Amino acid sequence: MKWTHTLIPTLREAPADAEIVSHKLLLRAGLIRKLAGGVYTFLPLGLRALRKVEQIIREEMDRAGAIEVLMPALQPPEIWEASGRAETASNVLFKVKDSSGRQWFLSPTAEEVITTLAANEINSYRQLPKNFYQISLKFRDEIRPRFGLMRAKEFIMKDAYSFDTTDDGAMAAYKKMYEAYTRIFARCGLKTFPVEADTGVIGGNHSHEFMVPAETGENEVAFCEACGYAANIEKATSGIPKTAARDIGPAIEKFATPGVVTIEALSKEPYKVAANRQIKTLVYIADSKPVIILIRGDDQLNETKFLAKTGAVAARPATVEEIVPLLGAKPGSLGAVINVPASVQVFADERLRGANDMTTGANEDGFHLKNVSIERDIKVTAWYDLRTVSAGEPCVKCGKPLKIRRAIEVGHVFKLGTKYSEKLGATFLDVDGSRKPAVMGCYGIGVTRTLQAIIEQGNDKDGVVWPLSVAPYQVCLTPLAVAPDSQPMQLAEKYYAELTARGVDVILDDRDERPGVKFKDSELVGFPIRIGLGEKSLAKGEVEIKPRNGPIQYVKIEAAVEAVVKLITADS
Repeated sequence: MKWTHTLIPTLREAPADAEIVSHKLLLRAGLIRKLAGGVYTFLPLGLRALRKVEQIIREEMDRAGAIEVLMPALQPPEIWEASGRAETASNVLFKVKDSSGRQWFLSPTAEEVITTLAANEINSYRQLPKNFYQISLKFRDEIRPRFGLMRAKEFIMKDAYSFDTTDDGAMAAYKKMYEAYTRIFARCGLKTFPVEADTGVIGGNHSHEFMVPAETGENEVAFCEACGYAANIEKATSGIPKTAARDIGPAIEKFATPGVVTIEALSKEPYKVAANRQIKTLVYIADSKPVIILIRGDDQLNETKFLAKTGAVAARPATVEEIVPLLGAKPGSLGAVINVPASVQVFADERLRGANDMTTGANEDGFHLKNVSIERDIKVTAWYDLRTVSAGEPCVKCGKPLKIRRAIEVGHVFKLGTKYSEKLGATFLDVDGSRKPAVMGCYGIGVTRTLQAIIEQGNDKDGVVWPLSVAPYQVCLTPLAVAPDSQPMQLAEKYYAELTARGVDVILDDRDERPGVKFKDSELVGFPIRIGLGEKSLAKGEVEIKPRNGPIQYVKIEAAVEAVVKLITADS
């Protein structure tokens, strides 16, 4: 390909709304262009890189025994209602109506579609196991699309779905996908690490996310360098001890705390109640019903854990207008000791189990209670791990200090069990003649997000640093004189033909521009290898070979092609 025959609209400055490095470089290198918030056009170079990522995914999915299909993006609401997700995923669903007024959903994922297909087409254990995958457009109604392709309304995803006869078979499929993902991201030049993860609205009981370390990532990961434990902050636990036990003291006592409505204020003079001796009382509306959540004063509630542990579909903090009629006080003076309606469930964090000599709100504005014993004075409905772990806490596996880092999620694998197959009728006739639900797994890779993650991880002050495997072009031929009869251009044409014949992706920069402009654009776009052909170096019988992340090499004219092929081979 010649530069003048394609479209590479590089920019010297990034648009003001580009927030992170990778987003800025996607725009500056002429890889994508924004149409609207969260909606992008892929330009020629961006599309070439995207297709290479897709090809790596296809090769590894095929290698793992998955079968490619293509499912519709337009989906009937009935199958989502059958699975129960028409409500739980309603906040991300794009809903459209056809000319007759019938409603449809634009696909954010395809568990319902593939399970319906399996219900109609698979009847016997002899047809299992099966694993179907697709690479297709997905749509999610992100309220605040940001960071370019990282959080978009329209994106490309690889989603796969396995069907097995047994739980052991489903775990074997899970392991195959886990290993395939490891190979996919390695071939894309990404350094990733898998972490335990919450299953969210997808459901299931076993899940790992593949994370790319990045300070701009939207996820936080807790990890232990000593033993390798790693989990998304929404799932992570630690070996931190429960609240120190004390003897059960005298009966609870109410005391005045005028104007004190925070944990910090109660810890200061004249009260001096340490945060770790306070019970923080939170009121939430979970599935339209009020509940009370108790955690230690120096801890933070992890809402994702709360949803996962309690099975609630949706939850939000209650408003003051909802809290006062329920408990008789405003936030800051709340507790679960007195005046709690019998219908209100009370969920407590495990770290509070057995705690005595605690202080909590009295459900009366301006008053608190001391000498509170959790198990004596509070009727707890259920105990769960509800807190968010912090850096420095002991690892739950080995006791060494945990660390926390930010990361980008690029892939997610779930063991779904029979959640969807039971609801949508994906059953099979087993060898013993009984009908059973298929045991499922689902496996997703954000293809467009993976492309941006590669750039987020691979860049420097001059631009993108592509891995050879996914670079739009592997080699940029840069003649500094472009007249057809000039030696640089004639040699560039010769190299172009020879390298292309050797299977190398080559772009020839035939623009009549200053050398500095050509070099800067080549660095910005990030071509892994640049061959510079100038009259001065050619007069010495040499050409310049510049690896994107290495020094210039001066090579004899006749040895240049082999030198480039050797560089590519060594890196593959």
